[in-house]
Amino acid sequence: MARITENTTIGELLRSNPEAKDILQSMGMHCSSCPSAQRETLGQAAMVHGMDVDDMLEDLKGFLETMN
Repeated sequence: MARITENTTIGELLRSNPEAKDILQSMGMHCSSCPSAQRETLGQAAMVHGMDVDDMLEDLKGFLETMN
């Protein structure tokens, strides 16, 4: 699994971990597959959705670890 940071784009995350779409949607990010969201970083997405980026990254990493 590639290292995921707040600078990772949603597009990069989904290309390397397609199953991450499920966790993003459970966090309320239903537009993660939209073309413009593909260039958005996880940090930007957290800010737009009023989320703590560190909590988001922890949840994403935990979810992805269970998938491997």
